[in-house]
Amino acid sequence: MNKPMITVDEALGALLGGAAPIADTEPVSTLEATGRVLAADQFSAVNVPPLDNTSMDGFAVRAADCGSGEARLHIAQRIPAGTIGKALAPGTAARIFTGAPIPPGADAVVIQEVCTVEGEHVVVRHKPQQGEWIRRAGEDIRAGSRILERGAKLTPQACGLAASVGLASLPVYRRLRVAVFFTGNELVMPGEKLPEGAIYNSNRFTIRGLLQQLGCEVNDLGIIPDSLAATREAFRRAAATSDLIVTSGGMSVGEEDYVKAAVEAEGEIEMWRIAVKPGKPLAFGKVGRAAFIGLPGNPVSLFVTAVVFVRPFILRCQGVSTVEPLAFPMRADFDWPKPDARREFLRVKLNGEGGLALFPNQGSAVLTSAVFADGLVDNPERQPIARGDMVRYIPLSELLG
Repeated sequence: MNKPMITVDEALGALLGGAAPIADTEPVSTLEATGRVLAADQFSAVNVPPLDNTSMDGFAVRAADCGSGEARLHIAQRIPAGTIGKALAPGTAARIFTGAPIPPGADAVVIQEVCTVEGEHVVVRHKPQQGEWIRRAGEDIRAGSRILERGAKLTPQACGLAASVGLASLPVYRRLRVAVFFTGNELVMPGEKLPEGAIYNSNRFTIRGLLQQLGCEVNDLGIIPDSLAATREAFRRAAATSDLIVTSGGMSVGEEDYVKAAVEAEGEIEMWRIAVKPGKPLAFGKVGRAAFIGLPGNPVSLFVTAVVFVRPFILRCQGVSTVEPLAFPMRADFDWPKPDARREFLRVKLNGEGGLALFPNQGSAVLTSAVFADGLVDNPERQPIARGDMVRYIPLSELLG
């Protein structure tokens, strides 16, 4: 007798509960750290900016010298960025350029657009306030403050921030090692002749691409022949060097489906029927020290279950602290009158009117729907959608990295 289906949230809870974060860390150059997961909080040893400086090109002045609104000041010095100026005497101005330190004595910067240069003098047609156009030392970052938190996935701007305080390298968790293989004598690789009854192995490209975008080190064992011995051997090879093994298909009890039997022989497995569409069948277990996730074989079912279940599992193993994707309320510009009893992830695309367009064929084998989509509608069980309703929209940008 089949077990009752479990909810998406129950399956996610079980997966994340079984995710063992990597303990190994390594230093990497900050130049090469984008996409890696930070293994320790990072602090600044310096103020940013290090000195008071100007945010605009113009003239550094004493505000009290410019109270007339038509002050004529001697240009006593020129201060480019990276140069330290001399103390500013009363009645003088310093030509100054964006980023240059404010000279002692100056308390304002007047932008060049309200100034007229007359030989060695400048006429300031503005009454500046003290502090005008000056960026104060430590305004962005104070020395000793935390700038990046452990468990953050490093973005380009985060690496730029680290560089701005002089961090040449960052401690990160090592990459998750993920082995993948695919079973089925009917599978053929693109570029090979397609015999009658065979299909091209699209799942290999989908899952590998996702794993690479997630920053994994991928060990692709390719297509494994349909036999119990070959499948067990593939699991043994994968488990020897990997943290996680991912497969697609082969999870039923048919005479040519060997994945379930191979995992049971080499490790342990729990089969789940999840109340999700597309998807439903998912396997989770262990082979040796490696975790195992078995995904369904239909191309869209594989894609959806990979981004909904495998992605957060991998992120948690990588040490990422927040794994839940951001979702947004959006207007449905379509009708969905016959919802499923399972929680559905519908392939949709933002349209030019600020709403969501639905791909017309939501079949689990229609991979064109996943290419059309820029996001998924996370639709609750038995929830019809009428045009104009607000729905929960998850951008694919939240699910693919």
